[in-house]
Amino acid sequence: MRSLSKVRGGPRRAGPEEASDRIERRAPRPETRWDVVLVWLMRVVAVVWMVKGLSAWAEILGARPNAAPFETAPIGRQAVIVYFGVINLLAAVGLWLATAWGGVVWLLAATSAIVLALLTPQLLPMSLPSLAFDGMIILVYFTVSWLASRELR
Repeated sequence: MRSLSKVRGGPRRAGPEEASDRIERRAPRPETRWDVVLVWLMRVVAVVWMVKGLSAWAEILGARPNAAPFETAPIGRQAVIVYFGVINLLAAVGLWLATAWGGVVWLLAATSAIVLALLTPQLLPMSLPSLAFDGMIILVYFTVSWLASRELR
């Protein structure tokens, strides 16, 4: 302790700005603009995917108006409906929490829906506007994610 006071030129009182740690003196860095946009985008998409997941469960439970009973659908269609009933809700939770796994699960759900709708429309019939919406949201998500990652550097 004595050697430190000799090096500094003797004991001295610390001013109010010197009393705190060096880390505490810095003002907290404000959140970046694209990070905030990314979180809000993820939350909006989470709401949309929550509706998609609940819609699939409404079909499973027979609560969807003018729909054929779930039990009469071909087994492949039943599997697709159950798959999207689970993965869409899981993706919605992950997106709402703005986690990395939420984005990954959502991308898996969205791309698998697009691929199934294009390759096997009898299992997952989707309209062209719905396919375009899913593709557009994926592009917007990648763009905003890229902008947010560039801003952090």
